[in-house]
Amino acid sequence: MQKNQVVLVTESGQQTGLADKMAAHEQGLLHLAFSVMIYRETVRGREYLLQQRAQSKYHSGGLWTNTCCSHPMQGESFENAATRRLNEELGIVAPLVFEMGVSFCYRAELDNNLTEHELDQIILCNVDEVELTPNPEEIMDWRWWSQQEIRAAMAQSPQQFTAWFEEVVGHIEGQLAA
Repeated sequence: MQKNQVVLVTESGQQTGLADKMAAHEQGLLHLAFSVMIYRETVRGREYLLQQRAQSKYHSGGLWTNTCCSHPMQGESFENAATRRLNEELGIVAPLVFEMGVSFCYRAELDNNLTEHELDQIILCNVDEVELTPNPEEIMDWRWWSQQEIRAAMAQSPQQFTAWFEEVVGHIEGQLAA
């Protein structure tokens, strides 16, 4: 399997095949994905590391989203896929400890006549600090956001975030509150 392929699945996660990544997004085919959220606990409260996608991305360019999101390759664990993409997008090389969150299925119509239809695995990572060197082809900006900043920004201008972001944040807040 190549990086430009995605793993097609049923809503229960049963693999049904492979597809070219762009074809899957053009046809709205259900495929595996993951959303990593790195967070830290500070004296001011919990903060999340968000990225602003590069304008040149094939969809959702310029929008803010969770730390990293992508697709695992066939046979690749979510942990290995998250490690690979955190390095490719953010230049994070330090080993991280991941905690698996929930998986959820969503479908969203995007720009460029693309459809995001994913079975998305949430992956959490609690850090004190993390060194990063963002790849400008992937990310145009990044910063730590407090929970309050995220909620206020989603209420005031939800269009600045990716289609999946609000649902990801809701699941993460639910898991971290438990």
